[in-house]
Amino acid sequence: MSPPQNGPHVPTSSLLQRLLREAPADYVTLGWLIGHLRKRSFGMVLLLLGVCALVPVISPAAGLLLAIPAVQMFRARPTPAFPRRLAEYRITTERLASVLRRVIPTLRYLERFIRPRWPTPFEATKRVVGGVVLLLGALLLTPIPLSNIPIGLTIVLVAFAYLEEDGVLLALALATAVALLVAAAAVLWGVVAATIWLAA
Repeated sequence: MSPPQNGPHVPTSSLLQRLLREAPADYVTLGWLIGHLRKRSFGMVLLLLGVCALVPVISPAAGLLLAIPAVQMFRARPTPAFPRRLAEYRITTERLASVLRRVIPTLRYLERFIRPRWPTPFEATKRVVGGVVLLLGALLLTPIPLSNIPIGLTIVLVAFAYLEEDGVLLALALATAVALLVAAAAVLWGVVAATIWLAA
């Protein structure tokens, strides 16, 4: 899965390390981050929101926010666009550095096994990922205890595979997502059937 750009693939950990070096001394904004990540910004936003989805208290909010990049990916926008208030939200560079210094070593370890494989048309892949993530984000709104954990992990897996252009991992992640969606549809159908039976 190769985006339309020249040059070899840059690992996500290296991209974040460079981002940290180029960050202003005081603070950064979401708009600044998106501008510097460019074509990788969709994947990074999905990765961060997927991690947030693992936390039960904020998983519904993450599900709602996921709709923004997911819809834009489905529409094949070049980069995500957020409302002005969100785009100008300030994050101290110190806090950003603290998070990245924890994340980068983990990514470097994972990048030993995850690498560009099975190249696919970039725009087509973007639309598929956007559609699947949109549906997974909707599942985060269901009030089922701990259901956010497999959903959040799947979103993280899809995002990282997309970032690293690993078609093998992406295929596995999308298959997992489809399995979750089928399971959710089966549960919903069971609830509807039980409701109809009780009302009869």
